[in-house]
Amino acid sequence: MRGLWLSAKVGMVSVVVVWLILVLALGQRAVSTLQVGVGLNLSEETKKCIECHQKGKVAFVALRDWQRSKHAQAGVGCEACHIPVAEASKAVEDITTACAEKQVRRSVSALNCAECHQVQFRQFSEGKHALAWIAMNAIPMTAKLPKEIAERGCGGCHNIGRDEGKCDSCHTRHLFSTAEARRAEACQTCHMGFDHPQWEMYSTSKHGTIYLTQGNQWDWSQRLKQWFADTPNPQIPRVPTCAFCHMPDGDHAVKTAWGFLAVRLGEKDKEWERLRNIIFRGLGVIDEKGNLTERFKVVAVGKVARLSAEEWQQEREKMLQRCANCHSRNFARKTLEQADRIVKESDRLLAEAIQIVENLYKDGILPRPKGRPPTIDLLQFYEVENPIEQRLYTMFLSHRMKTYQGAFHLNPDYLHWYGWAEMRKDLAEIKAEARRLRQEYKQLKRH
Repeated sequence: MRGLWLSAKVGMVSVVVVWLILVLALGQRAVSTLQVGVGLNLSEETKKCIECHQKGKVAFVALRDWQRSKHAQAGVGCEACHIPVAEASKAVEDITTACAEKQVRRSVSALNCAECHQVQFRQFSEGKHALAWIAMNAIPMTAKLPKEIAERGCGGCHNIGRDEGKCDSCHTRHLFSTAEARRAEACQTCHMGFDHPQWEMYSTSKHGTIYLTQGNQWDWSQRLKQWFADTPNPQIPRVPTCAFCHMPDGDHAVKTAWGFLAVRLGEKDKEWERLRNIIFRGLGVIDEKGNLTERFKVVAVGKVARLSAEEWQQEREKMLQRCANCHSRNFARKTLEQADRIVKESDRLLAEAIQIVENLYKDGILPRPKGRPPTIDLLQFYEVENPIEQRLYTMFLSHRMKTYQGAFHLNPDYLHWYGWAEMRKDLAEIKAEARRLRQEYKQLKRH
């Protein structure tokens, strides 16, 4: 009996050994196939790159992904991307390289991509993502950050606008898949969290619920123009994603009517204009007399606000056309206008809070820091000295954002509990702290 058991055990070990040999052999065969690029029309330069990377065991995953990409199938090799074109920025040219071929750069200029994707590059260059790096550095707080925090924190997302643009922010290396970029998850790395939780809002909305429960059954190679076509194809996505709403027919400009700050010039509603001017002073783009400041130019260049009613309406019309693919135009218009009114209500709370804190400065209760505008400065974010201003910054950058973004992303909970309710709480705390500071100031004056 013991002999039979030993024989069985030896037999099992033999099977495992044979299986491991086969796995290693097949794995080696796969590596060899990648080394020579079998079936691909490759340049001699690309073949040298592959051979060197294989011998040095460098970035094998990058080679594997590239071989699966449309680039590889079309014969677009390493040198087409990693040797900067003549027009590439000096910042790309000046990057050091560990490659034996010293003209190679790890960072890829979007101008290299433009050699083939001219339309997409032009659209991208006209949009807000192309300005993300400029917008980040225009914020006063950025200059106060440790370099590593700025680079890996804010810069980790705003990098999309650096050095003509980073296409691989959305089309990740080295597969560069359009199907991947059409999925909502492609945007979630940056559009989430404290100040712009669009992923959380979308994924828990009705649109997002359908997407998460059914999305894996859909064919994401279908172009955005083909979505919601008349033909009943069950593989075509049946709800919008970020790309469908914000990139009409694949337009890479990616703009919205309200912009990041949800402010616009040319307000026809006089009450709203008064509230908005208070917010503009808090942003430092107009002074106490209503004159435009130097910072206004930065806001204008960064396209984080709409500078005319016509510009705003143009973007709103694009969104209405997207919504009308599923809903009646009248329903879509009323839904968006209701969200506009929510922006106004959130502005009402924020303007009141700004006025309370500004009056503390005017009355000499809070000492005004040096090197700041003659008003409070919301764009200092958390780089402020007083707890009451910390509360105001959170109200502005987190809770107001959640209120109006929750409305436009059709998420009731984010709009109300994470947004509006928190704004009400912020205002109550700001009022209470202002009363405390004034009382404390009076007592000090008596002595």
